[in-house]
Amino acid sequence: MEGVPRVPEQRCPEQSATLRFSVLGPVRAWRGEQPLPTGSPQQRALLAALLLREGRTATAAELIDALWGEEPPSQALAAVRTYASRLRKALDPGVLVSESGGYAVRGAGEGALDLAEAQELAVRADKARSAGDLCQARELLRRALALWDGEPLAGVPGPYAEAQRVRLEEWRLQLLESCLDMDLEQGCHAEAVSELTALTAAHPLRERLRELLMLALYRSGRQAEALAVYADTRRLLADELGVDPRPELRELQQRILQADPALAEPSSPVAEPAVVAVRPAQLPATVPDFTGRSSFVAELSEVLASADGRVMAVSAVAGIGGVGKTTLAVHVAHQARAAFPDGQLYVDLQGAGARAAEPETVLGSFLRALGTADSAIPDSLEERAALYRSVLDGRRVLVLLDNARDAAQIRPLLPGTEGCAALITSRVRMVDLAGAHLVDLDVMSPDEALSLFTRIVGEERVAGEREAALDVVAACGFLPLAIRIAASRLAARRTWTVSVLAAKLGDERRRLDELQAGDLAVKATFELGYGQLEPAQARAFRLLGLADGPDMSLDAAAAVLDLPADDTEDLLESLVDTSLLESAAPGRYRFHDLVRLYARACAERDEHPPGERAAAMSRLLDFYLATAAGVYAIERPGDRLVDHLQPTEYPGLRFPDRHSARDWLYREANCLLATARRPADLPSMLRRSIDLLWAALDISESGANSREYEATAKALLDEARRLGSAQAEARALMTLAHAHVDGGRFEMADQEAEQVIRLARQADDLLPVCWARNARGIIALYQSRNADGEEHLSEAIQLFRMLGDRPGEASALCNLSRIHLATGRTGSAVALAQQGIDVYDAMGNSMRGANGRYALGMALTQSGRVDSAADRLLEALDVFRDSRQRLWEGMTLFRLAEVDIAAQRPAQAAANAEMALTVLRGIGGEWRRGNVLTVLGHALTRIGQTDRARACWREALRIYEESGSPEAAAVRELLTPVRAA
Repeated sequence: MEGVPRVPEQRCPEQSATLRFSVLGPVRAWRGEQPLPTGSPQQRALLAALLLREGRTATAAELIDALWGEEPPSQALAAVRTYASRLRKALDPGVLVSESGGYAVRGAGEGALDLAEAQELAVRADKARSAGDLCQARELLRRALALWDGEPLAGVPGPYAEAQRVRLEEWRLQLLESCLDMDLEQGCHAEAVSELTALTAAHPLRERLRELLMLALYRSGRQAEALAVYADTRRLLADELGVDPRPELRELQQRILQADPALAEPSSPVAEPAVVAVRPAQLPATVPDFTGRSSFVAELSEVLASADGRVMAVSAVAGIGGVGKTTLAVHVAHQARAAFPDGQLYVDLQGAGARAAEPETVLGSFLRALGTADSAIPDSLEERAALYRSVLDGRRVLVLLDNARDAAQIRPLLPGTEGCAALITSRVRMVDLAGAHLVDLDVMSPDEALSLFTRIVGEERVAGEREAALDVVAACGFLPLAIRIAASRLAARRTWTVSVLAAKLGDERRRLDELQAGDLAVKATFELGYGQLEPAQARAFRLLGLADGPDMSLDAAAAVLDLPADDTEDLLESLVDTSLLESAAPGRYRFHDLVRLYARACAERDEHPPGERAAAMSRLLDFYLATAAGVYAIERPGDRLVDHLQPTEYPGLRFPDRHSARDWLYREANCLLATARRPADLPSMLRRSIDLLWAALDISESGANSREYEATAKALLDEARRLGSAQAEARALMTLAHAHVDGGRFEMADQEAEQVIRLARQADDLLPVCWARNARGIIALYQSRNADGEEHLSEAIQLFRMLGDRPGEASALCNLSRIHLATGRTGSAVALAQQGIDVYDAMGNSMRGANGRYALGMALTQSGRVDSAADRLLEALDVFRDSRQRLWEGMTLFRLAEVDIAAQRPAQAAANAEMALTVLRGIGGEWRRGNVLTVLGHALTRIGQTDRARACWREALRIYEESGSPEAAAVRELLTPVRAA
């Protein structure tokens, strides 16, 4: 908490009553948690002098010199004795000792002094860095730096304290430079820019910091700014000291000018592991009855064993679905685990489905499994792939890429480093994957197939019915998956004989015909397992296969089946036992992609009455809509949107608090969007799908799944237009306009909002009109059409009031506040924003209350009340971060930078602007990035980095000119040299 002194970390409970001291800040002492009196400034100076001698005796003369220098008072010796006596009473017996006419502090215990702890951490960091463990070294240095609590020896007088302050501050900067250097070595350049910008402002003549800033900017793709830092540094050194930059700085400038490729590596950030490196063990369980394939096992094992000493060992196993690629690969991978002691990664790439896994998504999952924090994972595919290779460098890790679509999908996922290996399965041969060892996996031989069948069913049941068993495996087409399903069902039914199972496969010729139909050949093998299901299991299999999405939660499955959760779980687990369904995680289930297609075919063929298919998907849509509406209501108390959504018959989930509600929304985002995007079985489902997207708009605002949200909105808009529903079209347009505003595509959003107003009035649907008016008002503000904006927002306020929608009214009031601000009416801008906040607060709407505080912070900034402005914006920032609203988090940091400039805090302004650029990567659009760059340029100018400031403005000007934004004129003026009068 602010204002509460930081107590040095306690090492263990039994030391809770031991003495501890701090000098890396105010000089303080504690016994356990209890602060001890340290007396007057001179008395603290004496204690500091003794502590910094690390147990060595200080003579009285040395202490007098430390406290008063060359002009001590006449009673200096008596004063020293008095101070020592008082300290001895305050401390434990035997800690402050007198000997040889002097004093010493001893016996306080290991780790009692924060400086000693920092020194120990720094030594350990040096050792870790020398050993190549940069992650550990960075963690140790960050812990050491965290021990500083302001100015060392703060408030302590005397020449000795002053000299020690200078020494300790210099050491802190050296540690910080080392830590930042390692940040850049591991690719955390984007995050380092903000900190380095602030540090160079605070220490403008420290060339090493300037060098690190140049490198961080260059690796962040900001070459012009990097060169501008050099120009600023050269001018500053010449003006202040009359010297040129040091050779290292000049060399770096030349390398940047030459675009030295070595400077660009590493190109992406690496996470800081908690304490030890994470060792993933993601391989699925191997089957205990693995049978045959001995030649393939030997071949693949030999390739994997050669990983040591090769750049990378890659084996690609190809074959039709159900041929046993995954089973073989997992078996071989388990056998090779000892050769890869640093872990094994696994992913199902869903290559046979309509929506294969995106490489960037897989890389994000792998990086997390390897210990990388979410905040350190970059956005782009190229950066994630580079970071992934960096994290794997020096490790021996096996990567199993299952069910790949093609070589292009898996190339970014290959380790590419010596000692690592990749094992790939796919339905296609990876002939275009350079250097890969290709294996074509065919169906089993009759002997292998029979052996597998026997191991599952049992020798005693097969021995007397060998011919019937051969008939069974032949009917399975010798495909391992089909054999396993059939044998498992037989093993589960002790009253059946093998002949009974063989008789159930009687229509062999039909199945063989199907086997000739390309990818659908596997359907014949699934038919065996499906035919053995109990009626309730078969119904669950058919209906669950209708749903889209990467997987399905137990609650969503219960909605599809219209069953209690317990009964649903029993059914799903029984399907898992037959291998027709997979358990992706506790409480989550998924189909193999080909099994899903087969399940849908079964639903079309077998589900009676046919309307049950539509009813099942209607229940799933109801479940998502009702739950998303509940999340929306928890996040935005009093908001009337939930009253204008299509009614649902199937209930949704209830949540105890907003955090669990929000967690559900982001966890289910992919499945929710897939359900909304699914073609409607009934006309009424289209309106509910659109309303679901509207209720889940946080998915767009958070930056998570923004592209998928927009694509879903477009698909629903097309469907609404096809059906000729004005109301559905208006609502779909509203969700799309919202996504376009979030993405900074204002012209498109304004056109869409204009259509919303026309269509919604035609359909007598007032709420979209309100929202569209509000949206057009803020868009007009962004486009400097303030009169239009005021007209739209005034109309929106009246419409919201007609609906009794107080939060909607508050939103429009806060937006109108910004129009007043833009037209010079600062007083009314403050009042309007406060009105909006009052409404939000009265309803407990903290998320939208943060938007109100954002608007109020802007108005207070312009009115000159910068402290109040900062308070309101910081309150908003806390809410946005807690709500995972990345767009608004980034914009609030941008507004805080404006406050800092107004408050004459340019270094802090630059740091906040840099953080805003980092948070807004990939969201918000280019126009918002241009605004941040403009403010960053102002901050940099005020800390003397004029060349870098101009580089920011040039980039902002490019953005504004490309988008036709009116802000271009002001930035162009900033870049125009001032002419002498």
